[in-house]
Amino acid sequence: MREPPALAADFVGGAVGWRFRSNAGRSHALLKATGVSPSRPLRVIDATAGLGRDGFLLASMGATVTLIERSPDVHALLAEALAVGKAESPELAAMQGRMTLIRADARELLPKLSADVVTVDPMHPERNKTALVKQEMRLLRGLVGADPDVAELMQAALAAECKRVVLKWPLRAAPPPDLRKPSHQIIGKTVRYDVFVRPKAAATN
Repeated sequence: MREPPALAADFVGGAVGWRFRSNAGRSHALLKATGVSPSRPLRVIDATAGLGRDGFLLASMGATVTLIERSPDVHALLAEALAVGKAESPELAAMQGRMTLIRADARELLPKLSADVVTVDPMHPERNKTALVKQEMRLLRGLVGADPDVAELMQAALAAECKRVVLKWPLRAAPPPDLRKPSHQIIGKTVRYDVFVRPKAAATN
């Protein structure tokens, strides 16, 4: 019997599926950072889709999400997960109808798109401590690399046509180089969300 892949995107089972079925994600820090809620279904560009969990959460709360992933391997995992989810139930199919997956380099694509929010969750810097990162993250890093161009990606996001940019980053890590101070931060247990509100949006948000 063929063994399952070591790394997989899954929108049906596990914590992601449970969160969707139980509607347990309403208090997630990402929603506070982006401003997404069922009563405020914003347009979001997920510039670093990864395994799609953040994009899925945002879409489950009503957002219309464009997922951009440049790794062909990770893009294939996401495409498979979306196909499985759509076939699982009408509820998942309807929700995933708000998710669009694109294989591209976000640095090149962002100038051509517009949205209310751009989220950036690059591969985080490796820890100096000896504690091992979760196996899933090690496998993902093996596919996508270390994202050495995170500063360039953030500049592209900040120049995009949007109201705010949200960077997901390790709680105590120094920010990427040459990045201006965020408008505010949402602090979690192990990560923080640096929120950059565009000047034109600052008066209305």
